[in-house]
Amino acid sequence: MKGKIDVNKNLFEITEEYPAVISVLVNKGFSQLDDEAKRKSFGKQVTLKQAAGLKNLDLEKLIELMEAEIEKNSSKNSSEEKIKISGSLPCPVKIPMTEELEKKTAELDYEVELDLKSASQGLEWLQDGFDQIESEDGLSDIFISAGFDLFFDKDLMDRFRRQDVFKDATGIKELNKDFTDAGVDLLDPEGDYSVLSIVPAVFLVNEEELDGREVPRSWEEILSEEFENSVSLPVSDFDLFNAILLNIYKTYGREGVQKLGRSMKKALHPSQMVKEGGRKADDQPAITIMPYFFTRMAKRFPHMEFVWPEDGAIVSPIFMLTKKSKNEKMQPLIDLMASEKMGKILAEQGLFPSVLPEVDNGLPENAKFMWPGWDFLRGENPGELLRDLEAEFNKAVEVAAV
Repeated sequence: MKGKIDVNKNLFEITEEYPAVISVLVNKGFSQLDDEAKRKSFGKQVTLKQAAGLKNLDLEKLIELMEAEIEKNSSKNSSEEKIKISGSLPCPVKIPMTEELEKKTAELDYEVELDLKSASQGLEWLQDGFDQIESEDGLSDIFISAGFDLFFDKDLMDRFRRQDVFKDATGIKELNKDFTDAGVDLLDPEGDYSVLSIVPAVFLVNEEELDGREVPRSWEEILSEEFENSVSLPVSDFDLFNAILLNIYKTYGREGVQKLGRSMKKALHPSQMVKEGGRKADDQPAITIMPYFFTRMAKRFPHMEFVWPEDGAIVSPIFMLTKKSKNEKMQPLIDLMASEKMGKILAEQGLFPSVLPEVDNGLPENAKFMWPGWDFLRGENPGELLRDLEAEFNKAVEVAAV
C-alpha cells in the first residue's frame, strides 16, 4: 500500500478509490467530505497536496495516517463489528485529541470509526433521529460531549441509561484537588457517566464600559438591576449556554432566568469579543460571559479584567458514555480518554480543567464551581426543562428590549 496515494489527485478521486480515508480527512478539518454532495463539489476542486496546505498539515504524516487507515480496513475482517465513537470536542482540543485516538486505533486489531465534530457545530447532527432508535444496537459505542441536554434528556440518551446500557469503565475513583477542595463531586454515584473535564464559564469585564459601576464578582451581581442590558451571553455556544440556564435556575429559580434575560445586551460569541478587543462603541457590553479558554487571548487588552466568579464558575462537564456490553473490548480506548496525556491536553491546551488528580489545572487559588449535582440532573428532565427555560429567557429578553 505504501506510496499508492497520488497527492496530485483531487479529494473526490482519492475518497472514491479509498473510502476509508474519508474519516481521516473529516477529522483533519474537511467536514465537507462528510456530506456526499459536498464531497463531490468541494472534493473535485482540491488536490490532496493543496488540502494539506490549506490546513497547514504535514503532508507526509497525513499520507501515513491515510495509508494506515486503508491498510487497517483491508486487513481486518470485514464481517467483524466495528467500534464507533461519536460526539463533539471543544475546538481548541479537537485536533490533538483526535490525533491521539487515531494513533491508538492504528494499534488495535479491530476497526474504529471516529465521528467527532467540533463543539461549535452543536449536537443537532447527533440528536436528529435519536428518538427513533429502538435498541442499543442503533447507538454508537462511545459518546463524548459537553453539555446536559443530549445526555440527560429522558427521551434521548437517558432513555438508554435507564435500561442499564452504559457503564463507566475509566477507573477514575478520585477527583482532582481543585474539585474536592471546592466540594464539587463529579463522580457519578450510580456509575453510569464518566466526566473527563469541564468547561468553566467566567467573566471578562470591559472596564471602559462600567460607567462608574464596580467590577462584578459574582453571578448574583450579574443578575442585579445594576447590570441590566450590560452582559454578552454565549447563546450560540449551546453546551455552555444550557449549563448557564440550568445552574441559574437551580440556584435562583425562574426569577433568576428572567433576570439573566434582562441582563443580556447582546448574544456575542467570545471569539468576536476577543477579536474586537472590546472597542469603545455604543453597543459594547460591559461583561462578556465566556469559556475560561478565551481569557488567555483577552489578556492582551489592558482595559479587560478576567474574573473567576466568587460564587463559582458555571460548569459544563465533558461527559463520556460507554456501552457496558462493549467495555471490555473498548478498554484501550477508554483508558486513553481517561489518561494523563488526554487530561493534560484538555487542561493545558484548552484550559478545560481535568478531573484527574495528577493533572495541574493551573486554576486561580480557591476557585469555586457552580454545578447542579447528580440528584438534580436525575430528578429533573433537563432536556424538557432547558426548552422551557430558554423560552422564559427569550421572553425576558423581548420584554427588556421594549
